[in-house]
Amino acid sequence: MTSLPAIGRGHPLVLIAGPCVIESEEHVHFLAHAIRTIAGEFIFKASFDKANRSSLTSYRGPGLKEGVRILAGLREEGFAVLTDIHEPAQAEVAAEGADILQIPAFLCRQTDLLIAAGRTGRTVNIKKGQFVSPHEMRNAAEKVASTGNRKILLTERGTSFGYNNLVVDMRSLEIMRDFGWPVIFDATHSVQIPGGMGHASGGQPQFIPTLARAAVAAGVDGVFLEVHEAPERALSDGPNALRLDHLKPLWEKLQAIHRLVQM
Repeated sequence: MTSLPAIGRGHPLVLIAGPCVIESEEHVHFLAHAIRTIAGEFIFKASFDKANRSSLTSYRGPGLKEGVRILAGLREEGFAVLTDIHEPAQAEVAAEGADILQIPAFLCRQTDLLIAAGRTGRTVNIKKGQFVSPHEMRNAAEKVASTGNRKILLTERGTSFGYNNLVVDMRSLEIMRDFGWPVIFDATHSVQIPGGMGHASGGQPQFIPTLARAAVAAGVDGVFLEVHEAPERALSDGPNALRLDHLKPLWEKLQAIHRLVQM
């Protein structure tokens, strides 16, 4: 059986980490165990399908049925699991293999998707769209809450700034936290360069530690990191992933900052 770590004010900083997409069952288990060795209790994340890849030829994942089977295997080993859904019909099935259902940023205003996720009773993590203000995320959260499910997380992942660029307005973290829901900072997608390679997104991973430290100092409740042992070989989002061997020193610094902020 799995149990989610407590997330929110007064609780330790939560880590959500894993590869962008399920590359194989073996790879998922390797990364999950490696991250747990480094960070202890954490929430493993991976997608069974990347429906919004830049190119039609890009790898998307094993699909819903196989992906949920793989993720359910991790839950049986005691890992808490997060995965994203793209259609309302995926919600109930994905909930069988995940503790948290994530709403992708591009879909954060999709009412039917938010309500379907809420009705599963699972925690729902809503990523803030690159095109919406932090104030608008209250509406997205209220759509989930209308189902009676108040287990909601809001995640900042940068805002579109012209073409192929994102910026992070740290004010958004406090604005969303004031709604009463825990706030997560996605430090790896925030350094993404959307569509920057033409056929795929680029990234500036050298800025992951800078933005993550700033967000934790601003008071977020958790940090979301896409992690891969060899980002250059990752099948999705490698250019903005954190290298696995960089996780330990970064996580130790982030925890220290969080403890200082909580004093």
